[in-house]
Amino acid sequence: MSGNALVGVRTWQWTALCAGLLTCITSQTVSAADCPGHPDALGTSRTLVVDPREHPRIGTMQYPETLPLEDHEVVLTFDDGPLPRNSNQILDILAAQCVKATFFIIGHQAQAYPEGVRKLRDAGHSIGTHTQDHPLGMNRMSIERARQEIDDGIASVKVALGDDAALAPFFRIPGLSRADIVEDYLASQGIQIWSADFPADDWRHVSSSRVYDLAIKRLEDKGRGILLLHDIQARTVAALPRILHELKARGYRIVHVVPATSEQPATPTETLQWQLHPPSETVAISHWPKIPNFVYADAGTLPAPALSDLDWHDGKLPLGGPFDRAEHVARGVPLPRQAPWPRQSPLPLDGAANALPVPAQSIFEIQEKRRAATQLLVPPSHHAEQALPAERETDGLAAQREARDGSIRHDL
Repeated sequence: MSGNALVGVRTWQWTALCAGLLTCITSQTVSAADCPGHPDALGTSRTLVVDPREHPRIGTMQYPETLPLEDHEVVLTFDDGPLPRNSNQILDILAAQCVKATFFIIGHQAQAYPEGVRKLRDAGHSIGTHTQDHPLGMNRMSIERARQEIDDGIASVKVALGDDAALAPFFRIPGLSRADIVEDYLASQGIQIWSADFPADDWRHVSSSRVYDLAIKRLEDKGRGILLLHDIQARTVAALPRILHELKARGYRIVHVVPATSEQPATPTETLQWQLHPPSETVAISHWPKIPNFVYADAGTLPAPALSDLDWHDGKLPLGGPFDRAEHVARGVPLPRQAPWPRQSPLPLDGAANALPVPAQSIFEIQEKRRAATQLLVPPSHHAEQALPAERETDGLAAQREARDGSIRHDL
């Protein structure tokens, strides 16, 4: 019976796996089918709906949370546009692959090229903001100026769109120069701050091949996440087709992110899904033990023992003299005898100091030095005699040397 149950479990797991693979293949096929004239398009695998108030800061380059993506899922983002000569080409490349992305618009660019902002909306991309003038020091700004940059940028994009609902409450800080006052203000407005999970360094003076290499390598290192690009750069225009082609070849899928509305609630997710690398249940995690909050029911003190409890004579403490094991016992337990070491002497009264005996002069005499001085006055024959080994000396020779040393000291 247990064998049948095991077979049933394995059958269920295999069926679920096949269903999951079929779903992925079907979504990819449908996306490609929805891309007229491009049957081999990468497509957009799914749409992720997020609530900015529940997760106000995303992107592991700066924050602990990122978008709740599955393995091999990518979100494309572009900053600093629109700039017609490059942004229009980016739009065409994305359209050829039926890929949806998120664009963070600069306010003065929206004022200069409002039709470019409307092209993004008409193509179905998500539109966020990137301040009015793209300052690189928002982490050093006063809250008044930072608020003006944010609000003016939003107002400029709304004017260009002509439709407030088309603007997503998404914001990216220029240069990713985060600051608490900026983040707190955006959160109070219900605006979600987007950092990124990895960039392609396309704003630097590098080749388009370098942009491609960095994008793919860093994505492979992460496995999923938000890619940061710039639609105003010619090198990005050149690198993007290769990036999209390689994403498809390596089995990556594009996810389009939109904000939640009353008609479209947020996609159900778990907390761990918002972490790029959540802790595994199979890995032990060390925790400091919690200190319990003890509640003492009775904090009363114990009674001190009386002298009568010690079974001493007349309940009095004996003062001096050794204990007699036969006579002095406390509740049947023999008491120890007096310690064998001497008692401490009482301190001298009136600050008088005890006089110590003066050591004798002979204590400081060094026999070796005395013998060395003697050797200087001994004739060579006698000196040679002293050099004999100690074991060969006789008692008579030792006595003669002692007598000689005494006469020398007397002459000095």
